[in-house]
Amino acid sequence: MVTPAQRINQVKEYYFSLKLKEIARMNAEGKEVINLGIGNPDQPPAPEVLEILNTTSLRSDVHGYQSYIGIPTLRQSFSKWYKRFYGVALDPEREILPLMGSKEGIMHISMAFLNPGDEVLVPNPGYPTYASVSQIVGAKIISYDLQEDKGWHPNLKALEEKDLSNVKLMWVNYPNMPTGAPANSKLFEDLIAFGKRHHIIICNDNPYSFILNDNPQSILSVPGAKDIAIELNSLSKSHNMAGWRVGMAASNPQFIEYILRIKSNMDSGMFRPLQEAAAKALSLSDDWYQQVNRVYKNRKKLVLEILKSLQCTWQENQSGMFVWAKIPAHYSSAKELSDKILYDAHVFITPGFIFGSGGERYIRISLCTPEDKLKESLNRIKNHITK
Repeated sequence: MVTPAQRINQVKEYYFSLKLKEIARMNAEGKEVINLGIGNPDQPPAPEVLEILNTTSLRSDVHGYQSYIGIPTLRQSFSKWYKRFYGVALDPEREILPLMGSKEGIMHISMAFLNPGDEVLVPNPGYPTYASVSQIVGAKIISYDLQEDKGWHPNLKALEEKDLSNVKLMWVNYPNMPTGAPANSKLFEDLIAFGKRHHIIICNDNPYSFILNDNPQSILSVPGAKDIAIELNSLSKSHNMAGWRVGMAASNPQFIEYILRIKSNMDSGMFRPLQEAAAKALSLSDDWYQQVNRVYKNRKKLVLEILKSLQCTWQENQSGMFVWAKIPAHYSSAKELSDKILYDAHVFITPGFIFGSGGERYIRISLCTPEDKLKESLNRIKNHITK
């Protein structure tokens, strides 16, 4: 009998993969489920970005393998983008590595730095991929709690009371997903100082800083941050290019070289027209971001109406394309409420438990749904759940 590798036993199929199958079955039965769960941008990229993709794809000389480090134009565009919005200077030749989406960067970084048994600090609640990838590479997960009364920021003093001698890497994610907690300069300064004191690589996953956020920030803006930090970024959310799979890692040249050793053994370069179009996207005017955010702002008002009808509470200062809210006391768990809404009202809302035990009493609603669908969701919930 053929058996899979032991690492398969360490991870399960991604929750959303399973839930999408269930929703598909319900839709096949005619139930017309409205999915408010996944952060999948439904608006298109800018027209000029699509034009570059289309015209470049017609050329005969762009369909071969590309460089593992991306074309110079894309690296230079990432560098200018970081300087323009974050005030961070990055050497496009040595400190930037384009990726096929930042999610692959989580795997590349983990494979580049973690040996079996090394410890990794993973947020709870947090993006599930941090934990699953750590398990795949054989690292030991050390969960650290994020709490609402502390602004969903890590308690570094409490962490320093623990034995950190085997910790190699710490995952952070600001603006935060799932909680929407914003970043601030002090948080990033404290994280860099913490990393340097304990020789822990600080990895900030930063795809949400342009969504409903007037102050985009990078952890690399802290003086000396590149010595110990890596930042992942992406065009998925900020430029409505999730399916294009265009991201980046930024750090010091040595860290980038380590990551490249892994990446160059796992892919054969990104399709050149995608890179050319991504470079164009990075040069879009401020009006582009404002236009995208106007849509999300209007949708957020309806999402808050849905949460109000469910008697949930939330923090007002959230960034990103989700709203994170605490469920009322009469529900035993977020899963109970989520399932009730799905099976009774045929609306799917993400239960917070999938992000860790710290999310057991929270739900998350995506803003990636048109207003008419949000209004229909509100009506269904009022008719089937709250009346």
